[in-house]
Amino acid sequence: MYKQIAANKRNTILIMGFFVLLISAIGWAVAFFIRDWWVAIWVILIALVYAVIQYFASASLAVAMTGAKQIKKRDNPRLYNTVENLSITMGLPMPKVYVIDDPAPNAFATGRDPQHAIVAATTGLLDIMDNKELTAVMAHEMSHVKNYDIRVSMITFGLVCLVGLIADLGYRMMFYANRANDEDNSPVGLIVMILVSVLAPIAASLAQMAVSREREYLADASAAHTTRYPEGMISALKKLDTHSRPMRRQNPATEALYITSPLKKGAIKNLFSTHPPIEKRIERLEHGKNKF
Repeated sequence: MYKQIAANKRNTILIMGFFVLLISAIGWAVAFFIRDWWVAIWVILIALVYAVIQYFASASLAVAMTGAKQIKKRDNPRLYNTVENLSITMGLPMPKVYVIDDPAPNAFATGRDPQHAIVAATTGLLDIMDNKELTAVMAHEMSHVKNYDIRVSMITFGLVCLVGLIADLGYRMMFYANRANDEDNSPVGLIVMILVSVLAPIAASLAQMAVSREREYLADASAAHTTRYPEGMISALKKLDTHSRPMRRQNPATEALYITSPLKKGAIKNLFSTHPPIEKRIERLEHGKNKF
């Protein structure tokens, strides 16, 4: 477990470095096309400043994008007490607790560290889970907090948003510059700009997917270990699979935060999903049941 925490702290730096390079590539492609190298310098500087700002702001942004509302114990004693008991059991500070008004069963955790953590559950999850299953789901989310998965997810979430934004701006600048000066622009530069604008968001999504999938397996196992009741996690996953439905407020950038994908299902979406198939998660828990 401690190795995983250390690895996640290292991964935070590596991920930030990867995305800064990716964003720099977009800036270089735009500069190459419009023949203004100051564009590349400004894009890199903006990316560095943004990486620092979003480290502190991404959790609030993620909560705003999901529509989650913070609660106190009196608002939902069942959920609040479940999280409070788990925080004591796991030796963690009490996180802020949120509820999302959505019939789709789901939950997520975010924040930059355990001292600034947020956990949330949908009304749909609270409706279908019994107490043991709810404890397992929230133990899964609290495991993300304990393992510093939330920091990795938060950094990745913020930078995926930035890559998409800069790629879109670069694409628009390309066509604006192309119309303004058709004769001077190189067809090679046009091809490079199109390739970078299209491939950069794909590369960002693939990086997010690679970071997320193994963390879900680890959080499932950590939840089973914490509760000493793997059947609770297995039963909760089966219910999530049976009652799965897309959430009302969908955003691919926040997909990795959830216990199961909140997006509409489809062959392409499943291929690039940040989550492993639920049946494989259940299979791993079944195989390791005697170890918890």
